[in-house]
Amino acid sequence: MRPLPLLAAAALLAAPLPVLACSVAPDYRVPTNMELVESADLILLGTVTAGDFEPDSTPEQMIAVEPVAALKGAMPNAPIALPAMIATDADMQLSNPYDLRDAHPQSLAGACVRYVFPRGSRVLFFLDRQDGAWHAAGGPFSRWAEDVLTDDAPWLQAVRFYIEVARLPDEDRIAALTARRDELGALGDDPVAQLIAADIDRQLAGPNAPLKGSIELPPAEHGTIEEAADEAQAAADAAADAAEVATEEAEAAVPND
Repeated sequence: MRPLPLLAAAALLAAPLPVLACSVAPDYRVPTNMELVESADLILLGTVTAGDFEPDSTPEQMIAVEPVAALKGAMPNAPIALPAMIATDADMQLSNPYDLRDAHPQSLAGACVRYVFPRGSRVLFFLDRQDGAWHAAGGPFSRWAEDVLTDDAPWLQAVRFYIEVARLPDEDRIAALTARRDELGALGDDPVAQLIAADIDRQLAGPNAPLKGSIELPPAEHGTIEEAADEAQAAADAAADAAEVATEEAEAAVPND
């Protein structure tokens, strides 16, 4: 995007974001963390390094992710591009490191998935390969992209364990989950252990209940990160154009000495 003069930048920040929404089938269930681990083609720990928008080569707003480690799947040998946006100061929000159940709060803002990331954030991405490109795995309201800023982050600990369990034969998984839950639950003076034990207990409880009826969902407007990011970019460009016109008019109105 082109640089903006001061007044234009202020007008852009004041412009409202578009309403982004998605819809789900009546029987849609948010995947459990264990289901998310099992279904993803790639579970990648990576650092968000940059945002890039080139209308001549792609209609989508993209971010670049520098791979740190592949917990599941093949380690990419170069940065990967994902359809998402770099966060501005106004929408800078990191994941709650002690919430292992709900997705990033932005997934409830209308688009049903997180699609804005702070530059430099270290994120655990769950990805699927579609048409030669990487995309978010898990569907609406899944924990497909959560910030994990330390090597011992509770979400990282839980996911690494679920990956180990997913490699076991089906008949051995419940026993492995139960044993680990009980082991962590016995550490009464370790609050992080209690958080992970509670999440393992949720996996043992089975699939989540159908989503509709439990929360009010917004009307269908967007179903993918690409569509949400597209409209956000279009709105930002429109606001920039309007602000630039306002700046030119203001400069023209200033009398010359």
